[in-house]
Amino acid sequence: MTTAEHDRSRRMRADARRNYERLLAQARIAFAEHGTGASLEEVARAAGVGIGTLYRHFPNRHALMSAVFEEAVNDLLARSRALLDAPQPCTALVTWLREIITHASEYRGLSRALMSASQDASSALARCSDPMREAGQALLSRAQRAGAVRQDVSMGDLLQITNAIALAAEETPSDPGLADRLLRLTLRGITS
Repeated sequence: MTTAEHDRSRRMRADARRNYERLLAQARIAFAEHGTGASLEEVARAAGVGIGTLYRHFPNRHALMSAVFEEAVNDLLARSRALLDAPQPCTALVTWLREIITHASEYRGLSRALMSASQDASSALARCSDPMREAGQALLSRAQRAGAVRQDVSMGDLLQITNAIALAAEETPSDPGLADRLLRLTLRGITS
């Protein structure tokens, strides 16, 4: 359980906390098995609650997705901080982008949702994407200062490209090397 989940969980009544935790657990399973478009009614039913209870905790699909992915985002944020000390700034940036692609491929539909959330600051998924953008910007700026990445490259563009690569890989499961090839092509386009 992440820090934010733990804080929210502590403020809830015991039964509400159990419902919240069961909903998150079932959503993780459903999203992994059926993608982010999984039936929310099925998530609620599997958690042993009604759909109204799901919506009391998570007012929309993006709010539920944000809660489900928060732990993975925290891992990616920690990884970005660790990579700030890597000896080769461009390699550190590419390593982190590759890890984002790997994360996004765990849930079918996540890349598409993240791409749409990047244009909607009011989306609950922005809670995930804003810290990711800041973490990536630190890696990008370091690579740019080292002269390894062009100055006109923006983190917003890199995150969109990364999500697009993950989406392309999701749509082409018969080609397991596609994401890596597309990331290498991207690297050629952004390097100085």
